[in-house]
Amino acid sequence: MKPLISPTLNPDSAAPPATRLLLIRHAEVEARYQGVFGGRIDMELSPRGHEQAAALAKCLYQKPLSAIYASPMKRVQQTLAPMLVNGAPKPVILPDLREADFGDWTGLAWEDVQAKFGVSPFSWLEQLECDGIANAECGETLQGRVEPCLRQILAAHSGQQVAVFCHGGIIRVLLGILLRWPLSRMGAFEIEYASLTQVLVFPQKAELQLLNFTPWRDVAS
Repeated sequence: MKPLISPTLNPDSAAPPATRLLLIRHAEVEARYQGVFGGRIDMELSPRGHEQAAALAKCLYQKPLSAIYASPMKRVQQTLAPMLVNGAPKPVILPDLREADFGDWTGLAWEDVQAKFGVSPFSWLEQLECDGIANAECGETLQGRVEPCLRQILAAHSGQQVAVFCHGGIIRVLLGILLRWPLSRMGAFEIEYASLTQVLVFPQKAELQLLNFTPWRDVAS
């Protein structure tokens, strides 16, 4: 597969402008799914999640967007909804931005994974990367469905600012692709509910500008 970011750039050609990606995780989900490997479960937001989504939208109004891309899952669509009442671009729904499939861990609380499988739930990224969760997506399969979405977005919006509303697992996959980090390393930081992570993508590199910024907590109302 052709590298997403070219390691070299022809000095005789004009460099395309950088693209700014705003990677946004959905807001807090309903209580029964908190602390659970939700994955493909199509859950809704909690009352607090709707408040977080409103705070997130207020913050994003200050960032003019050329386009919005989003997962089709309910928790993402409900997070996105407050954005759409103030003239934001119509979102493009990409099914392959849905959350990772956790296979036999789906619907289990973190402590239940340890009790049932004798595996630390904190190793979930390593388990996905090495195909260690029965019936789950392995890291290669996950990257294989997410990377075409990223290529599509970058090809269509060179030099623009684009928001991608999706999931914690998918944001880690996107960062891994852009920064060339293995999926297993992506557990070194948190991607919280209704958080914003910002990446500037050049033709030859990507720069992480902002990680896990939470407007609902970090900005005074």
